[in-house]
Amino acid sequence: MAQVWRCSGLRWSADGPVLVWGGGRSSALPRGKRVDFGVVEDGVRTCVGARRHMCPLSTAVPGRSTGARCEECARLDRAHSVAADTIADDPRPYHVYLAWFGPGMVKVGITAVERGSARLLEQGAVCFSWLGRGPLMAARRAEELLRAALKVPDRIPYADKRAVRAALPDIGERVGEVGELHGRASRLEGWPESLERVPFRGVDHFGVFGLEGLAPVEGVVRELVAGGAVSGELLAAAGPDLHLATERGVVVLDTRLMTGWELTAGGGGLTVPVRELRDARDAAAQEGLF
Repeated sequence: MAQVWRCSGLRWSADGPVLVWGGGRSSALPRGKRVDFGVVEDGVRTCVGARRHMCPLSTAVPGRSTGARCEECARLDRAHSVAADTIADDPRPYHVYLAWFGPGMVKVGITAVERGSARLLEQGAVCFSWLGRGPLMAARRAEELLRAALKVPDRIPYADKRAVRAALPDIGERVGEVGELHGRASRLEGWPESLERVPFRGVDHFGVFGLEGLAPVEGVVRELVAGGAVSGELLAAAGPDLHLATERGVVVLDTRLMTGWELTAGGGGLTVPVRELRDARDAAAQEGLF
């Protein structure tokens, strides 16, 4: 019987992206690696649980869900989430940042200082800079101030990010756009007094993600299915996305779709549902794909 693996998702380490598996095992994802796996025949995707606890009912979840959680586990996860604004008493210091994903695509966000740039790598931020550092609620107030004053969102759809990765401007323009917004943010009135300002220093992930010479995306995996397979050469990895050279062209696999399934090595071919894209505008129009 073939060995079965359960994927816990993609993580960014100091050495680059790795797929994490149940039991703590991991697989490094250097560019050029062959990604090749199959989904167990007659398999069912089940809830991954929350807060490091297994789902007590192993509830079946939809194949297109990037969270892979049932309603109860999703509620539990949100109840302890800084991103969902349900924690107000976290004593850790937080960074406020500006993250750039493409021309005109900048967002503001916060992340625990102890996490370093991990949050930016997880989101697929091509370029970023810290803005401030301080207590959680001060960081949250600054985030809200910047959203209103600079007209920047706190979320950018992954479909929009994918659509522009193969045609990004040079580093001067990337860093320059973040720097211009950083300067405007620094001149705003109303910053929380407990938030320490951080000088501009642009950090670029273009090379880390492997975006040099990246070919345009021709398709996006909709979901995994029982008995399906994914096989391709890794061209680039950004956030949770793997850009793969497959028999059907360059296809993006969102690794969040892998969680909750039982997988086996060596699936061969690409036999899962794929949404074919005609051009970048088509890719950006898929806000609700998953």
